[in-house]
Amino acid sequence: MSFFLALDAGGTKTDYVLADETQELARVRTGTIKRMRTDAATAGDNLRSALSELTARSGVPMESVACTCVGTAGESVPLVAEWLREAFSTRVGGELLLLGDVEIALDAAFPGQPGVLVLAGTGSNVAGRALSGELTFAGGWGPALADQGSGHGVGLRALRRAFLARDEGRPTLLLDAVRELWELPSLDLLIEHANRLPPPDFSTLTETVVRCAELGDIVAAEVLRSEGEDLAYLVRLVMRRLRAGSTNPQWVPPIAFAGSVMEKVLPVRDALIAAVLAEFPTAQFLSGVVDPLAGALWRARTAPVLHR
Repeated sequence: MSFFLALDAGGTKTDYVLADETQELARVRTGTIKRMRTDAATAGDNLRSALSELTARSGVPMESVACTCVGTAGESVPLVAEWLREAFSTRVGGELLLLGDVEIALDAAFPGQPGVLVLAGTGSNVAGRALSGELTFAGGWGPALADQGSGHGVGLRALRRAFLARDEGRPTLLLDAVRELWELPSLDLLIEHANRLPPPDFSTLTETVVRCAELGDIVAAEVLRSEGEDLAYLVRLVMRRLRAGSTNPQWVPPIAFAGSVMEKVLPVRDALIAAVLAEFPTAQFLSGVVDPLAGALWRARTAPVLHR
């Protein structure tokens, strides 16, 4: 019997599943093991804890794993990739496959088949697979360069729009709501906190922005709509590429979603769908969100023999 390990290593949490050829044996969640989001000691502790728990629940030692697939943003960044390869080479048997988080989510929605996957959680990314099997991507360049429609994007834009609204004399609940969340007694301390290095985790503001929008805050509602439209632009870029490479000029790939923002922040998702439909009116969207771990497990089970 062969055993397979799959991970979805996000910016705030990491999900793990251990399985054999036919069924899942154990699932575990820990804090992040992504080195761009935490230090090596914390990442190592999180990984050791998860592997120990998987063995305790399944009875399968990690040395018996035939192949591991890790999906994470920044898989090509040396800090991330080198740490993961070293960490798994000393703790887990078998081969290691490193993929982007959006790619494993794409495989969860359309295993080996054409389609588009929109991932938006702490960060964001868009991936598409053509009829030929070729992959194409847009976004995913990290919080300083991209992350449209993500928790980070929503939080950072909300603060920027809130301060612009203050300059414009427009009312907004956002500044007081963020001060309350971050336990900052004055606007000056909020300015200091938002501009500190390293910066705060702006993705933690997402729920606050949604709540303000639900209370009728126009600025907050504009933020959510704008983030959805910006992410939709990346989706349309990917869809144009896929259509251009197809022999059928009318082909429109199906679209699936993954990530906490796509699951829970409906104004962002709704704005994205509306913007995509404006250009591709026949586009079909899968309901709900996919489980990226299912894609990572599919890849681990079907991966060719690789070398670390």
